[in-house]
Amino acid sequence: MAQTRNKFDFEDLLDKHHLKKTSPRLRVLSMMASKSTATSQPDLESVMNDIDRVTLYRILNAFEEKGIIHKVFDLNGTANYAMCSSDCGEHHHHDEHLHFNCTMCKNVYCLDDLHLPPVTLPEGFTTQGFTLYANGTCPKCTKKAAATAKA
Repeated sequence: MAQTRNKFDFEDLLDKHHLKKTSPRLRVLSMMASKSTATSQPDLESVMNDIDRVTLYRILNAFEEKGIIHKVFDLNGTANYAMCSSDCGEHHHHDEHLHFNCTMCKNVYCLDDLHLPPVTLPEGFTTQGFTLYANGTCPKCTKKAAATAKA
C-alpha cells in the first residue's frame, strides 16, 4: 500500500479528480501515501494538528467520493482510510482486496497483491462491491511474539 509519490504526482491526482490543489489536501495525500497501513481520522489529526477536524473530515470525504481513498474498518469499528489503486474512480471503487486486521498492534493492512476468487451470488443479487476482512497477527507482531517466547 505504501506508495512513494512526489508533490507533482499528488497535484496531478487532484487535477484528475477535479479537486483544488490546496496545501492541506496535498499534505493529507502525502501522509497517507507514506504509510504502509490504513489510518484513521484521529491518527491523522494527531500528526496534522494544524488542520482542523472539520477540514480534515471534508478532505477525507471528498477523497473517498472521488475514488482516491477507500474506507476500511478496524476491529473496534473505527473507520480507517487507505489509498486506492489508480483503477478507482468517482463512481466505482476497485478495493476488492483482503483487509487484514492485526489483533496485536491493531493496524489494518490492505493486501492488494492477494488474488481473490470471484464471488458468485445467487440469482437476483447484484454486486456493487465487497469487502473482505481477515484477523490475525501481522509479520512484525508475529516476529515480536516469537522473540518474546524465546526469552
